[in-house]
Amino acid sequence: MPKADSIIPPADMLRRLTEVLRTRASAEPAEAVSADELLEALHQLRHLRDSLNAWEPQLIAAARTAGTSWAQLAPALGVATRQAAERRYLRLHPNAAEPGLNREQRVQATRDQRAGERAVAEWARHNAADLRRVAGQVAALSGLDSRTQASVDAVHDALGNNDTTALLAPLSQAGPQLSGDHPDLADRISDLGARSDEARQSGRERKRT
Repeated sequence: MPKADSIIPPADMLRRLTEVLRTRASAEPAEAVSADELLEALHQLRHLRDSLNAWEPQLIAAARTAGTSWAQLAPALGVATRQAAERRYLRLHPNAAEPGLNREQRVQATRDQRAGERAVAEWARHNAADLRRVAGQVAALSGLDSRTQASVDAVHDALGNNDTTALLAPLSQAGPQLSGDHPDLADRISDLGARSDEARQSGRERKRT
C-alpha cells in the first residue's frame, strides 16, 4: 500500500511511474500491475505534481533575476502576452509581488483578484462577437503541426461553451504558436489578451474606490 510519509526523490518517482506505465502497456494479463502498485503510482504522481507546481514559480523567478523579460517568458509558459505571463506567476505564487502581506492585505488582494475576474467576464460578454470571430478563424486553420493543432482543437472545443470567457485561455495558448505562419491572427489574439488584461486591472481599481 502507498506510504503517506515516505519521501522519494522526484527523479525516482518519475522512473517508477514510467516503469508502471510501461509494464501496464506491455504485460500479459497474468503479469498485470497490481492494485497496490497502481495506488502507489498515483500517490507518487500527486507528489510529483506538487513538486512541479512548486518548481515553476521558482524557475520563473530565477529567469527574471537573470534578466529575462515577461515578454520572453510568455511563449515558454504557453501564454500570449507579457501580462498573462506575469499573471500566471502571481497565480502560482500569489504573495510573490508582496511577500510581507498580512492577513487583511491578503484578503483584500483576493477580493481584488475576484473583482478583476468579474470584470474580465463582463468584458468577454460585451466583446463576444469579436472573440468568437477570431476563435472561429483559429478553429478553421489546417495543415498545422501536432502541438499547434492541439491548441487549435482546444479553441474549437471552447467555441461550444456558452460562456465566452472560456475562449480566453485557449486563445492565449494558441496565439504564440500561430505567430510564425499566421502573424496577423496572432496579433489579433494578442490584442484581445491585452484588452482583457486592461479590463481586469480596471475591475480591480474600481473595487478599491
